[in-house]
Order: sequence, then C-alpha cells, then structure tokens
Amino acid sequence: MSTEPQPESQPDAAGESITDATPPRRSINPLVLGLVVLVLLAIGIGWYLYSRGYEDTDDAQVDGHLNPIAARIDGTIKSIHVDDNQFVQAGTPLVELDPSDNNVALQQAQAQYDQAVAQLGAAHPNLPITRIGNLNDLTSQQAEVINAEAALGAAQHDKDSAVAKLRESQATNERNQADFGRYQTLFDKQEVAHADYDQYKAIAAAQTQTVASNQAAVASAQKTVEQRMAQIAQQRSKLQQTQSSAPLQVAIKEADIKGQQANAEAAQAALAQSHLNLGYCSIAAPVSGVIAQRSAEVGARISKGQQLFMIVQTGDLWITANFKETQLARIHPGQHVRIAVDALHDTFDGTVESMPAVTGSRTSVLPPENATGNYVKVIQRLSVRIRFNSGQKDLDKLRPGMSVEPKVHLD
Repeated sequence: MSTEPQPESQPDAAGESITDATPPRRSINPLVLGLVVLVLLAIGIGWYLYSRGYEDTDDAQVDGHLNPIAARIDGTIKSIHVDDNQFVQAGTPLVELDPSDNNVALQQAQAQYDQAVAQLGAAHPNLPITRIGNLNDLTSQQAEVINAEAALGAAQHDKDSAVAKLRESQATNERNQADFGRYQTLFDKQEVAHADYDQYKAIAAAQTQTVASNQAAVASAQKTVEQRMAQIAQQRSKLQQTQSSAPLQVAIKEADIKGQQANAEAAQAALAQSHLNLGYCSIAAPVSGVIAQRSAEVGARISKGQQLFMIVQTGDLWITANFKETQLARIHPGQHVRIAVDALHDTFDGTVESMPAVTGSRTSVLPPENATGNYVKVIQRLSVRIRFNSGQKDLDKLRPGMSVEPKVHLD
C-alpha cells in the first residue's frame, strides 16, 4: 500500500512548524454537466421557436393626420382664439380676419350684379320688338312689290293703247296720204276745185302730225314701262334684303340677350364669391385635434394660402413600421401586434391594417437607378401600417413621431 508524501513542515516565528496543505480538486459530476447542457439546449430551442413566431423592428413610429390650416383669402388678423398644444373640437373658431375690405367688395359685387340683371331685363323686349319690326318691314316690302307690279301692268296697258292708236293713226295717214295724192293729180289736171285740194292737203298734213304724236306717246309709254320694271326690281331687291336680314337681326338680338345673360351669371358668381370671401374671414377647425406650429399673430397681414396652424388628429393614429423585405413573407393584414412605446414605457395592442405598395427607396426624391452603375444589393424596407386597437388605456397620450417597437405575431 503506497503512502502519499507528507508536506514539509516549516517552523513559524515561535519555532513551531506549519504544514503547507493544498486542498484537493473536486471533479465535475457528469450528470450535472449533462443536465446543464440539456437546459441550455432547451432554452436555445425554445428561443429559436419563439423568435420564429414573430417579426419585429425598431424602425417604426406613430403616425397621424397633420392638417395644415391656411388662409383662403388675403387679410389682416383681427383676433386669435387658440394656442399651441390646445385641443380643439371640429368647428371651433380659430382666427378672425378683419372683414372691412370684404364687406366693400361684397357691396360692389352686389351693385354689379344688379346692373347686369337690369341690362338683361332691358335686352329681353328688344327681341320681340325686332321680330315685329321685321314682320312689318316684310309686309310693307311685299305690298310695295305688289304695287309696283300693278303699276307695271297699268303702264304696259297704256303702252298697248298708245301702240294701237299709233297703228290706227298710221293706217288713217296712209289713207289720207293716198287721198291727197289722188287729189294732187286731179288738181294738177285742174279737174278738182282748189278748195278740195287744200282740204285734203290739210287732212294729210294733220294726220302726219297725229302719227308723229302717237309715236311719241308710244315711246313715252315704253319709258314708263321700263321705269315701272326698274321699280319692281328695286322693290323685289328690298324684299329679298328684308327677308335675308330679318333672321340675322333676330339672331343678333338673341346673341345680345345671351351675352347679357352671361354677364348676369358672371356677376352672380362674383357675388357668390364675395359672400364666400366674407365667410372666409372666420377660420374654424375642420377636424378635432391638437394645435401645433402656430404662426398667426394679431395684426399680421397674411396672404391667401399662408399656413397659420397645424391640427394633429390625435384621435386617429396608426403605426408606420418599416420592415425589411426579408421579414414580410409571413406578415399579412389582420395579425396581432404588440407595440412597445418608448416615451410611455408601456405596450399597446394593435392589428396589421395594410401592406405596402412600394419600397421607401422608390418613393424618395432621388430613387436609385441600378442600371446606371455598379449594382450593390441592399435589403429594402417597406412600410407596413398597423392600427391601434380601440378602447386601450392611455391611447390619448400617443403623439405622431413617437418611436415604437412593434412585434407582429405570425400565424
């Protein structure tokens, strides 16, 4: 049986020896070691399985509707009824503008509208008056044409009478000239009395004058006929002109009425706009929320479209969670979400409301153009909208912009 070497003894200060003893090593029990390994393995497997049941991100924030309140007209601020961080209900008066200029503009618009209506009323009777006048002119021109045609018929009849008289006188003249010729022969033979000769000579000369007079009458009748024909042509031309111009005159009056009506409608629209502008002097809250970014001050001159406030709708908030594209395979609307809010040190329940339509990089001001250079693959992020479940405590303390960490529990 072997003996272990004894430790050397050394004398102490009192001359006594001290034994330098080293404690023996304890060996680890394999059973305990195996148990620890199994526990750690179980924890690791459990954590792996648990982590496979959700997706989370720290790139998320509370979002909400930010409604800018701007002036709709130029004006001077008369009074302000709210301040930053004040909660207002929809319809609450915010700002009052000085209405003096708009009252004057309203009176001017009213006067212009009244004038336009009066002009329209004066233009309406012109149309029937024009139609009646055109009808009278047409009737008168038709009567003139009929009279001219009757005058032409009378002139033609007079001409025919004159021609008949001329022919009669010519026939009589031929007979008288023949008789005078015979008496001339007999007178030369001294077979008739000188008195008879003179008588037939006078008759022949007178008949010659009658023929000449009838020829002049026929020529005069022909001139009268030509004059009457010219008058008919003139009257017919006037009638045609009246028939052609009458519809145009009516169309002109109708166009004038339409123009006056358009002026009245424009004046009415201007009057309505003046009423609106007067109403715009009072600016009220369009939605309920908290006032932010107040820039309005009493006495300030503001212009149309200038922003005066912003209303944050704290009653309608959601989460914009920017997940990596590799995390979206199993996320879909309707899944439960647990939301940790950094500012409140609290968690809330939510629901995935909608999936994104495009990546954030594609909606940036300068989206990447991978085809123009060396391609480097970058994992993209997409914005998932998460809606807070209603009825939870402290929802009214949430504000847009707060950082959150949503954890989506996968089905």
